[in-house]
Amino acid sequence: MIPIGVFDSGYGGLTVLKEFVAQLPQYDYLYLGDNGRSPYGTRSFDTVYRYTLECVQWLLKQNCPLIILACNTASAKALRTIQQNDLPHIDPNVRVLGVIRPTTEVIGQHTKTNNIGILATSGTVQSGSYKIEIEKFYPNITIEQEACPMWVPLVENNEHLSNGADYFVQKHINHILEKNKEIDTLLLACTHYPLLKQKIQQFLPPHITLLSQAEIVTDSLKDYLHRHPEIETKLTKDYSRTFYTTDAAEDFDSHATTFFGQPVQSKHVDL
Repeated sequence: MIPIGVFDSGYGGLTVLKEFVAQLPQYDYLYLGDNGRSPYGTRSFDTVYRYTLECVQWLLKQNCPLIILACNTASAKALRTIQQNDLPHIDPNVRVLGVIRPTTEVIGQHTKTNNIGILATSGTVQSGSYKIEIEKFYPNITIEQEACPMWVPLVENNEHLSNGADYFVQKHINHILEKNKEIDTLLLACTHYPLLKQKIQQFLPPHITLLSQAEIVTDSLKDYLHRHPEIETKLTKDYSRTFYTTDAAEDFDSHATTFFGQPVQSKHVDL
């Protein structure tokens, strides 16, 4: 098996994998969740880089010639260093891609007022990655960011549909819209947040577009595979999905179903 590797610090990347499987079902996928060391969002750049590199190296040993970091924090804090400093020495023929660049390349197409809001973890906001990348492609766009530290715990504790979640969702929506009244597009810049999408929508004015990353990243992957037949032809196409976690497999499986939308059976791995 020569699968596409999909990595996340925990469960969130399963929302991206779910879309990959929906639109590109023929490929084999190997998912690794570093649940034993999550969350990454509050950790330093050096720690996130070290953890992410270890996971990438493990996926490479599982014959993944293409790895998607389906994790905003890893994409923000580790991807560039791994691409520029590590891959040339490990194997110049493999590719590691993230979720930030594909999103920022197209986000300007969704706004009419050129005012965008980014809803993300504290780590992603502090990295400034979205602002930096969006400004490269769309220098005229005004960007506001809002860290939503309670949203991931709400999702991971299966409280995201509860009435108790309303306070934390409404608080951050109101806060970012108060920063800039002209915002007409909000990006869910964390792969956990799509599970809150229905609740977020309740507190949004109808003219505001709410974007999830999974569809955007999947379109980007399709385009990448089309443009890189040297990678695409290596990949096996047996409709296989394999899941690994650095934490307890039973615990992972019980939560993973919420994100992936169907039952998951994982295996434990020590890195």
